[in-house]
Amino acid sequence: MKFCTLKLGGAEVVGALTERGIVDITALGLAADMRALFSADLGAIQAALDAYDGAVYDPATVTFGNVTRPEKIVCAGLNYKSHAEETGGETPKYPVLFSKFADTLVPTGAAVTLPTWQRCYDYEAELVIVVGRAAYNVAVEDAEDYIFGYTCGNDLSARDAQFLSNQWLTGKNFPGFAPAGQYIVTRDAFNPEEPHGVYCEVNGARVQSGDTSDMIFTCRETLAAASRYFPLAPGDLLFTGTPAGVILGKPKGSRVWLVPGDVVRVAIDGVGELVTPLV
Repeated sequence: MKFCTLKLGGAEVVGALTERGIVDITALGLAADMRALFSADLGAIQAALDAYDGAVYDPATVTFGNVTRPEKIVCAGLNYKSHAEETGGETPKYPVLFSKFADTLVPTGAAVTLPTWQRCYDYEAELVIVVGRAAYNVAVEDAEDYIFGYTCGNDLSARDAQFLSNQWLTGKNFPGFAPAGQYIVTRDAFNPEEPHGVYCEVNGARVQSGDTSDMIFTCRETLAAASRYFPLAPGDLLFTGTPAGVILGKPKGSRVWLVPGDVVRVAIDGVGELVTPLV
């Protein structure tokens, strides 16, 4: 199943994607908000959708809201073999974790302003874990039980700020630097340990093309590692790393950084797409 947050009439509701379009399941009394969805009976929701023959919304014309309201956004760096190699980094022996502030989250379609005082802006197409249950010190073999589903993300980065020190925080947390969406696909419908394509386009030109089988640490391992140090709450997001093809990985003389006017599209097979115009 695929779910989303819609902005309708000044309010945010939970939508479910069907073959006919998006159904407002909040109006059907099935989930007041995304947090309520995490503990809902998905079988009952599917049965209600199968019987529903009312109005639907066209995904091409709706306005999406943030996929969740996270307390934490945790990111895994250098988690694809190809990306670690292209940036000259060593393959990590343990997940490299850093954070984005929760207020960096923006939905698909939202414009992100690139601050004029930085210059080296880069994209990172990523699969994002949506935490469904409170998780703390979770074992790898149990980690899947704490995952509600997956969505698309773009770990936007200001490289000239990121590498001012060994801490990456300064390059990762400008306003809007964690676009995510548009749908959450539930874990029963998506297995990240099977190969799924992860792509990024800038102004329609393909710049990243990888797949999830290139991950160094699985989604289960990433969640388990993060939960050893950070209590995770329902709705928290875990960005799981990016494949090769980022601007930073190109030779210095050929790096063309993102600029206002660019449009970045992230797509993941079986999940959906995320579009971010830059201004």
